[in-house]
Amino acid sequence: MLTGAHMSIAGGVDTSVARGIEVGCRTMQIFTKNANQWTAAPIHADTARKFREELERSGIGPVVSHDSYLINLGSPDQALREKSMAAFVDELDRAEQLGLVGVVTHPGAHMGHGEEAGLERVAASLRAVLKTTHRHKVAILIENTAGQGTSLGWSMHHLATLLAGVDGHSRVGFCLDTCHLHAAGHDLSTDESYQAVIASFEAAVGIDRLRCFHMNDSLKPFGSRVDRHTHIGQGTIGEEPFRRIMCDARLAHVPKILETPKVGSGVTEDRMNLATLARLCEPPAPPARKRRAG
Repeated sequence: MLTGAHMSIAGGVDTSVARGIEVGCRTMQIFTKNANQWTAAPIHADTARKFREELERSGIGPVVSHDSYLINLGSPDQALREKSMAAFVDELDRAEQLGLVGVVTHPGAHMGHGEEAGLERVAASLRAVLKTTHRHKVAILIENTAGQGTSLGWSMHHLATLLAGVDGHSRVGFCLDTCHLHAAGHDLSTDESYQAVIASFEAAVGIDRLRCFHMNDSLKPFGSRVDRHTHIGQGTIGEEPFRRIMCDARLAHVPKILETPKVGSGVTEDRMNLATLARLCEPPAPPARKRRAG
């Protein structure tokens, strides 16, 4: 069962592995730098080596990173877009150095210039980034969004347009976030509607391009276009959609990673949510047999 959580890198990126072991991760996500800063000191070769060794010993994998929240590959401001591309190349360089399988990224925002123009700019930015990093193995994992503000990537059409815009490049995959799906109006509430969402994703980009799931309940209602995460089963999504994902044989190989709220180290919360996911994929207990009288 490939479940895990986003782990802190406080004290160094190599410290994240021990945290993952502590909460019971089989897979995990990290930042490779402060997500609210454009730049960071390079990862020291010894730190990268230690991270790789600790990861191999742990058996945790695959591991992905998430890029900086400042990056906007769809910005109409050329200077900001170029700064974003340079920052994203650095994110990919760092992930490659650590041996990660992918970097999760939000597509960007059109900033009032319209979705079509925004998607064209994101695709052009991705083409440039892929060319610059052509020797890398690490994948670019485009994450669907809640559609808040002028954010792109909230519809399956957007995802399909971006994949087509990079000519179906083999290093481009996708990450589906449950909270974002729910907030953007993709209904996971019934068996029928869940199957329709998965079918629409498959038609848009292909199920083989799904490389990661972010498992988050939502504080905000269905279709709100607001991205607010909460613990599994404690929000407006509820447990059943997560049960469907956990029990879907097509998704068994896809890493399922928590980005739920944490207090302090987050050990208690991560263990709680991982236990919930484990329970949801267990077969139902058989009904108790009635004892015969006499």
